[in-house]
Amino acid sequence: MSLLTIDDLVVEHRSPGRPVVRAVAGASLTVSAGEVVGLVGESGCGKSTLARAVCGLNPVTEGAIRFEGQPVTPLGLRRRTLTGIQMVFQDPYASLNPRRRVGDQIADGLRVARGSTVTPADLLERVGLPRDFTDRHPHEFSGGQRQRVAIARALAAEPRLLIGDEPISALDASAQAQVARLMRDLAVDSGAGLLFISHDLSVVRLIADRIAVMYLGKIVEIGRTAEVWDNPRHPYTQALLNAIPLPDGQGTLPAELPGDVPDPANPPGGCRFNPRCPHVMDVCRDKEPDFGPVACWLHEPT
Repeated sequence: MSLLTIDDLVVEHRSPGRPVVRAVAGASLTVSAGEVVGLVGESGCGKSTLARAVCGLNPVTEGAIRFEGQPVTPLGLRRRTLTGIQMVFQDPYASLNPRRRVGDQIADGLRVARGSTVTPADLLERVGLPRDFTDRHPHEFSGGQRQRVAIARALAAEPRLLIGDEPISALDASAQAQVARLMRDLAVDSGAGLLFISHDLSVVRLIADRIAVMYLGKIVEIGRTAEVWDNPRHPYTQALLNAIPLPDGQGTLPAELPGDVPDPANPPGGCRFNPRCPHVMDVCRDKEPDFGPVACWLHEPT
């Protein structure tokens, strides 16, 4: 049984006087214990909304989310049943309390994991920081160090599922791969699952066992990392890979993905990628494909 199961998830945002925004429009995904799944796509495709729904921070409109076989429901002020899921957010400075020492913030998670003999200093050491940093405040750290503190705080609760919501996008290039590998190693070593959300496929390739590609609220392709990287089947996946800069020393510019992401409040008919797809056919404008590992009419099963 999968640790996390997302089945036809729909999450809508509603505001008075404005059209309904279907940020997640029927996405399905699984994460197993000890597995790293990378969720990739452009900004605005619904990745973070899906992650917040998994944590109980966004209500589910349709579909279902199950964690360890139990349904995930929205969090309340007194609810603590989802402590087995911990998230590392995009901005570590915003997710840490600037007025409290980091050791005290890590200790909050340790109180959730009752009976743990681990100390905040132990956890700082696990994420590559000196043990005596427990008495420091968040502003005394660099961006990469703050994200390590945030990871230590998440690990303190002994989660079975760790979610990284764009955890490296606010870091400089030298720290991105380090933090991504750190999250993978810590999650896998503890037997937890990791859902790693990013728009950077080159980093996801380094740590993920499987990659799921999301576009405008839907998963359009999913597969083993090597298979998706070496043989991308959906035109959107191909475009994302072609947009990665090549360190060839020739000054070659990456291919630009044409057009803009459509408004999720008014998505195009048929395949949602059809206005930007170089292989668009008439059927793409009329019917929405749904073929399992790749949702594209070019790969309709025979």
